[in-house]
Amino acid sequence: MPTLTRDSVRVPADVMPEAREIYIENYLKATQGTGRLMLFACDQKMEHLNGDFHGPGIDASDNDPEHLFQIGAQGTIGVLAGQRGLIAQYAPDYPQINYLVKMNSKTNLIKAAQDDPYSPQLCDLEAVLAMREAGVNIVGVGYTLYLGSEYESTMLSEAGELVAEAHANGLIVVLWIYPRGKAVADREKDPDTIAGAAGAALCLGADFVKVNPPKATDDATSAQNLAIASQAAGRTGLVCAGGSKADAREFLANLHDQIHIGGAVGNATGRNIHMRSLDEAVRLTNAISAITLGDCSVDEALAVFNGEKAFEL
Repeated sequence: MPTLTRDSVRVPADVMPEAREIYIENYLKATQGTGRLMLFACDQKMEHLNGDFHGPGIDASDNDPEHLFQIGAQGTIGVLAGQRGLIAQYAPDYPQINYLVKMNSKTNLIKAAQDDPYSPQLCDLEAVLAMREAGVNIVGVGYTLYLGSEYESTMLSEAGELVAEAHANGLIVVLWIYPRGKAVADREKDPDTIAGAAGAALCLGADFVKVNPPKATDDATSAQNLAIASQAAGRTGLVCAGGSKADAREFLANLHDQIHIGGAVGNATGRNIHMRSLDEAVRLTNAISAITLGDCSVDEALAVFNGEKAFEL
């Protein structure tokens, strides 16, 4: 299992001296002391509305938003990422979870054919800091931006300011970066486009960047192409989006390749976890963390998922 000491946490220069120890503490919390990130993405209630939470193939328990927090409390995760209001409603009952506040969101009702995507910031950082001051265990913030959108400059500016302000207050920052819009067309998952998104996150100062896995090409697998993006990200840790619900073995094998071939430093998974029953979802968080945080093999992680083996940090 990779381990990280307080002295080995690399602190960016935009973290103010008085916030340095807070940043280190938050970084260690978010990565469970490993330097790797297991991000439980719970922002889809706005991003995808209720389509991800009710219907065929989705466990009935997922329609209750508290299901997300029960998974986060009972499973093995680094951070639970969700909008400020969602966290505010449930965090008092689940104080042990590490929270990452998603600062912007949009719904999926306006399609790209109608308008290029733009995800507006929902609140200012002061509202998040006030929640932290009130006792909510907030370790970081997140922001989605769409490179290639005609609103790209606005999102870049908002993200840049957010990173600077968050770091100054000791919070870590995860950027969701998805190339999308008329200028990108069908190149959203091209390896060079994904690598460009990773490099943009570094230039904005993010601690981690969440990207979609690049598509495979004639001469390389998706994981091999991901290695280009991981290198382009430099000191910004790259994690991949989990995508739609998949077979557990297939999902875990892809995750293992993303880390050990593609150079990813973790994962960002939502639907693959929360669409399942509480018991199954908890076991999957443990299996994902066995790979992400514990460096286990796919077979070992699958044994954790099947309840044949325990995983503890």
